[in-house]
Amino acid sequence: MYINLYTLLPVQTFLHGGEGSLDRLLPSVSTGLSPRKRTTSQCKSEPPLLRTSKRTIYTAGRPPWYNEHGTQSKEAFVIGLCGGSASGKTTVARKIIEALDVPWVVLLSMDSFYKVLSQDQQILAASNDYNFDHPDAFDFDLLTHTLRKLKQGKSVKIPVYDFTTHGRQKEWKTVYGASVIIFEGIMAFADKELLQLLDMKIFVDTDSDIRLVRRLRRDITERGRDIEGVIKQYNKFVKPAFEQYIEPTMRLADIVVPRGGGNMVAIDLIVQHVHSQLEEVRALASAHQAQPLPQTLSVLESTPQVRGMHTIIRNKETSRDEFIFYSKRLMRLLIERALSFLPSQVHIVQTPQGEDYEGRTFHGKRITGVSILRAGETMEPALRAVCKDVRIGKILIQTNQDTGEPELHYLRLPKDISEDHVILMDCTVSTGAAAMMAVRVLLDHDVQEDKILLVSLLMAEMGVHSVAYAFPQVKIITTAVDKKVNDLFHIIPGIGNFGDRYFGTDAPPDWSDEEMDEPSY
Repeated sequence: MYINLYTLLPVQTFLHGGEGSLDRLLPSVSTGLSPRKRTTSQCKSEPPLLRTSKRTIYTAGRPPWYNEHGTQSKEAFVIGLCGGSASGKTTVARKIIEALDVPWVVLLSMDSFYKVLSQDQQILAASNDYNFDHPDAFDFDLLTHTLRKLKQGKSVKIPVYDFTTHGRQKEWKTVYGASVIIFEGIMAFADKELLQLLDMKIFVDTDSDIRLVRRLRRDITERGRDIEGVIKQYNKFVKPAFEQYIEPTMRLADIVVPRGGGNMVAIDLIVQHVHSQLEEVRALASAHQAQPLPQTLSVLESTPQVRGMHTIIRNKETSRDEFIFYSKRLMRLLIERALSFLPSQVHIVQTPQGEDYEGRTFHGKRITGVSILRAGETMEPALRAVCKDVRIGKILIQTNQDTGEPELHYLRLPKDISEDHVILMDCTVSTGAAAMMAVRVLLDHDVQEDKILLVSLLMAEMGVHSVAYAFPQVKIITTAVDKKVNDLFHIIPGIGNFGDRYFGTDAPPDWSDEEMDEPSY
């Protein structure tokens, strides 16, 4: 499909330059925020990215629904934005994001993937004699590898390029997968492997005089360069590169957008197509509710003691002190139960009487606890009480009140967690979306699925089914399973908002388990 969106103008032929110049030029993506005020490359990973009239769009979140292999039900939809320098790719990307109205969008800028310059190249760059507008200036191997992993829903490390020093900063950014990936850059269509990863290719076509004015303003005000240097670089490198490498790739685009972000006809067409693709992704929450509870689930035996403690903490009249006391008792039993599923091996010791005793010992490298904030954090003391020197990580997942879907806001995990057995802690799990997101994050950090134990004081059948279907090797341990989740995602009969009752905070009248502390669902 090729669509030219020049309103009221005949379709034109956009073929410039010989075929030889297209040997390695193939589609890629463009994105950014307007105005572009930065001296470093920009791969937005910190929420919020921007606020629209309908919602806040977070680029650090991820879709919660995964298939039976623990991967996304469908690969991310990748939009490639290409165009000359200062053509308005950033504005187009912003308009697409606002019109799409989806909570998970990753913006990947080609600016992040400039190659590290040698000392001689640094000298050339300082005198505006290095060609940053040539395909050889970019690290296409790293770029292709990164975009492929993002499309598969995996986390990636993104370099941060400093335009003042012409080098990469020491700290790289972590970016997680999303429903939609917008990739932008002047050479976004300049690699055949990149082309294969793009689901939609958009070329932003802007008059050369307008692009020059924008580039002058940006490089002088934002990057501290003088006007003579900017014009020298433009005439020597930018303009020839556009004519040789960028403009010819316009023919590769599915859609050509003139006038940038002001062309709402083009934006609407793009958004309609992306929405038609996203509609194919469906939630798992209600897919398996009629099935028997999975074999990976272990429920603490409902002894009179356990039943009695549930009676106390479920009672709305129970004081906060009693709620905390009996919750802690249950947590201790729950953690002890979870530890029984860790691998062990025979270990013989000698008693003080000089006799051998055949016992058991943990067969693994380490045990690490990871709490889903904030309610899951209340289970950490119970884990520390029974696992000496256990390492603790934390994940903050909050539910977007507009969409009812979880979003990842904060992550702190111990180093080398990939070799550990991980006890993932959350006090209540209703639909399972937050727990599934947390498991996905652990898998992104190379934790083996069969080494993850999800522990929760109370779960709904819906959440058990969803987690077990998405991650069949994860062991699920709880003290009780309730059958229902109501329209507000409250577990029925439930326990109330655990975090508010434990910490003594008050929930608003329309509170839900997902919107507050856990915010697990």
